[in-house]
Amino acid sequence: MILTIPICFDRFTVDSSIVEEAYYQFLAREISKIADGKQVDVVGFSIGAFIALQACRYLPDGVKNLHLISAAAPLEAGDFLNAMAGKQVFQMVKTFSALFVLLSYWQGLLALLFPNTLFHLLFASAVGKDKALAIDSDFKAKISKLFKSCFLGSNVRGYVRDIKAYVQPWETTLSEVSVNTHIWHGAEDNWSPKMMAEYLKSAITGCSHIEIMEGLSHYSCLYEAMPKICKQLSKI
Repeated sequence: MILTIPICFDRFTVDSSIVEEAYYQFLAREISKIADGKQVDVVGFSIGAFIALQACRYLPDGVKNLHLISAAAPLEAGDFLNAMAGKQVFQMVKTFSALFVLLSYWQGLLALLFPNTLFHLLFASAVGKDKALAIDSDFKAKISKLFKSCFLGSNVRGYVRDIKAYVQPWETTLSEVSVNTHIWHGAEDNWSPKMMAEYLKSAITGCSHIEIMEGLSHYSCLYEAMPKICKQLSKI
């Protein structure tokens, strides 16, 4: 029996002066240190899927499986932006990055002082089974804690770094991803529209599995995909 130990890498704590390729290389080195010569399974959610893809470019032999949940695809690869709930934020990052930084600190203040307000703002456009999660007290408590951690202290600079990197062109990097990739996506996702999953399936040569989950949106896909992924890992 092989013991599987989950590790949640807090990438927002990485020095915010480390950016672009140096950042992805740093993450790959840290994962390699933790793996200590063993292959790992990597899971990336939402914008985190973009970061996972970039780090895996530098781990061609170190990753057994890459799981992308509710993954965000390159904005330049299709007409995605108009279908995204975060359209205005991404447009802001691309055209007024300084204003986006201020918005991020404001969100941090809300997360600290008025977590309910931030939660309702972010889930006002919830669709599919995300609507049910939005009124689930347990989910609300967990996600509010996560938001607070995301925007806590210097972590906000790490968050800003990731979003700024995401809106830059990165479509061409996908040809460098050779690891065995699995895509899990909600059919009703309005944060990362379903067509993003379809694009990633076509662009990642190592993609061996895609599951479009009916009725699910962004976070509800995460909630249903993770137990399935863990079940797969338990069989290894």
